[in-house]
Amino acid sequence: MFSVFTIQAQQKQLDSGRKYTIDKITVSGTQTFNPLTVIAFTGLKKGERIYIPGERLSEVTKKLWDQNLFSDIAIYVTRIEGENADLEIYIEELPKLSSIAIEGKGMRKGVIKDILKETELKPGLKITKNLLNTTKNYIRNKYVEKGFYNTEVIIATTPKIDSLGTEIGQDMKILVDKGKRVKVKPLEFDGNENLSDGMLRRSMTNTKLRNPIRLWKMSKFTPDNFEEDKASIINKYKSNGYRDARIISDSVWLRNTRNLGINIKIQEGKKYYFGDIRFLGNSVYTDRQLKQTLGIKKGEVYNGVLMSERIEDKGNPEAFDLTNLYQNNGYLFSTINAVEVAVRKDTIDFEIRIKEGKQAYFDHITVVGNTKTNDHVIYRELRTRPGQKYSKSNVVRTIRELSQLGYFDPEQISPNFKNVDPNNGTLDMEFAVVEKGASQIELQGGYGGGGFVGTLGLSFNNFSLRNLLNKDAYKPLPMGDGQTLSLRAQASTFFQTYSISLVEPWLGGKRPVQLSTSFSHTVQYQFDFQNRDVDRDQRFLITGGSVGLAKRLTWPDDNFTFSNAISFQHFNLKNYRTNLFTFPNGSSNNLAYTIGLSRNNVGNNPIYPKFGSEFKVSAKVTLPYSLFNGVDYKSLRTERDGLVDFVIENPSDVDTQLRIGEIDQERFKWLEFYKIKFSGTWYTKIVGDLVLKTNTEFGYLGAYNNDRGIPPFERFFLGGDGLGAFALDGREVIQLRGYPNQSLSPIDGNTIYNKFSLEVRHPITLKQLASIYVLAFAEAGNSYDGFGDYNPFDVARSAGIGLRIFMPAFGLLGIDFGHGFDPVIGGTQPNGWETHFIIGQQF
Repeated sequence: MFSVFTIQAQQKQLDSGRKYTIDKITVSGTQTFNPLTVIAFTGLKKGERIYIPGERLSEVTKKLWDQNLFSDIAIYVTRIEGENADLEIYIEELPKLSSIAIEGKGMRKGVIKDILKETELKPGLKITKNLLNTTKNYIRNKYVEKGFYNTEVIIATTPKIDSLGTEIGQDMKILVDKGKRVKVKPLEFDGNENLSDGMLRRSMTNTKLRNPIRLWKMSKFTPDNFEEDKASIINKYKSNGYRDARIISDSVWLRNTRNLGINIKIQEGKKYYFGDIRFLGNSVYTDRQLKQTLGIKKGEVYNGVLMSERIEDKGNPEAFDLTNLYQNNGYLFSTINAVEVAVRKDTIDFEIRIKEGKQAYFDHITVVGNTKTNDHVIYRELRTRPGQKYSKSNVVRTIRELSQLGYFDPEQISPNFKNVDPNNGTLDMEFAVVEKGASQIELQGGYGGGGFVGTLGLSFNNFSLRNLLNKDAYKPLPMGDGQTLSLRAQASTFFQTYSISLVEPWLGGKRPVQLSTSFSHTVQYQFDFQNRDVDRDQRFLITGGSVGLAKRLTWPDDNFTFSNAISFQHFNLKNYRTNLFTFPNGSSNNLAYTIGLSRNNVGNNPIYPKFGSEFKVSAKVTLPYSLFNGVDYKSLRTERDGLVDFVIENPSDVDTQLRIGEIDQERFKWLEFYKIKFSGTWYTKIVGDLVLKTNTEFGYLGAYNNDRGIPPFERFFLGGDGLGAFALDGREVIQLRGYPNQSLSPIDGNTIYNKFSLEVRHPITLKQLASIYVLAFAEAGNSYDGFGDYNPFDVARSAGIGLRIFMPAFGLLGIDFGHGFDPVIGGTQPNGWETHFIIGQQF
């Protein structure tokens, strides 16, 4: 009874919230922390006077909970004597994560690694209920977003006991059961009388009805995508005049483990038409000019989506809309809103209310993030200047120009508006860039018919020639001035090729005039493939070089470039017989002038353009030597034709063969020809990042003098991956996948070719370290001996799929699987499947 009265007396003292002096502090419970450390962390000290209960103890408790280290915390008063009190801090420590195991069908090493990285699970973490719940929800949602709607995630933890029987942590096991991918069937609509089910289904870009025939878009369901698609349905109605259309309800149900049903109930409302459209607040542009840009007339079917896009198309920064009309003329602060002012039966009147504001001018233009590239290389590409009137199109064009340099990650170039002042009409513009590797290395080795073939190529795409003698600039090479220096060497048992080229994009640094120079030298020795021996006394030498200038034009617009170049090649035969020439000793020269006109306005990312086009037309010509050198080529041709007929009947007649060689030496002393080529490429954004690339090409090789004929050089060879194998005749290898290399042209090549291709692309990643995309293609093309044989509909067809990987250090790598639907030359059956490896070709 005495003890009970004592406890009741102490409880009354605590209930009254009296102030006590802490006499003793102890720590109890399951924990691995040193008790003195816990006491020190609480801040409580012996001799401290506190209210019990009181705010001080509440703060201590909260401070301990905030550490997320404990599963239970309590503070007890174990003794009260006068004004002194003893405290006991009871804590139960959260278990520590010892190991993580993730199991389940499809849980490969790479997938597990990604999950651990994304959830930040690692040994040493404290296991809390929040950790378990967030981990479970994250993994489930990850697979639900991929269409695995029935994904189940089970997380179990088991104590880990050491050799002494002490718990030292807990092992976590995560079991993931994705189940089958849930497909949508049926996808039903109720209440749609004016728009068909098929039209509404096509408007849903993410949620697709199960269809085994459709290969390009799988059927799957995710809640977020479904919400987007419901908005797309309403936009579809708005674009067809049904302004008041709305979704009354929707239901989603699981029919079974593999199928999910969707029903959407729609209230269409009535169909509307555009009425009067008035413009208010406009002083810069007349009503007529604004109506032409708006492009909507009274009486047309109401289209709310079109109206929004004509005001401001947010999906296309270069669209021809009212916002860009003003912003490209300096009116950065302008606002344009379409307001419905009257609804008369089925007609809606609009007012386009415009606040023009002041014209804005650039004050300061800066670039940040260029750690390697020198400022002048960037600033010369900028289309924005201090003091210049603001233009949105110039900002967009600047981003594209910086992307095309290839020195920066195009996905991370950002225009940042700084110090925007509507009152004074000024703003600062900062372009933020992120450097990426610009140089590339080519290292190849293989074993062919002539033995080992090795290739070493180096391309420095942001080189600095002026710092070549500055030892401090070697980090490891002088870089940052935007020049391109390329070195390449290829050698085998019987040939060696060396080349060097230098490109200066801004000759003199004042104007965008590009200077390009190159030099190459090739030595080929006669090789006996049976005895595998080289005769170095029999050799064929080719030495050549070129100098070119290219200038960016301002008319018709500044996307055009005019280029011209002079090239020269000298062929020297020393006791060497080749199919190109009928004479074993002698020489031939090829002096040519190339002129070209191109227009390039492809999208910001040169590796993966999403819009724009590129056109090229060029002509490569030699001097018409036959007009002034006094040689009677008609007589030579007549004589040669007769000698060839004689040799066919008398193949052992050496003198006749020598005479044919003398005639050909005269014919090919200076090569005479002209070559015309055209190519056009379009990039069209289909939906999201899905892009259609359309391409057409044409080439023609002709002669000034038919008696002299077209030389066996510069010809077109069609088929294969488009990678040029070692050749001495300056041939152009045209890619046509689905067929072996050069299998669609005869051994001597052709003088005409045309090619058409469609390619659908979708990116996997466009990160700085690597850009990866998949593609599907369909191609058709052929080569011909002259216009007498030319038929653009007589083509070899192919289709297939492929993969591209672009890494800054190695350039473009890829693989294609193509199926040829037609036979190659000399064949009778369709060619079938071919595998092509792509290295360093255009994107």
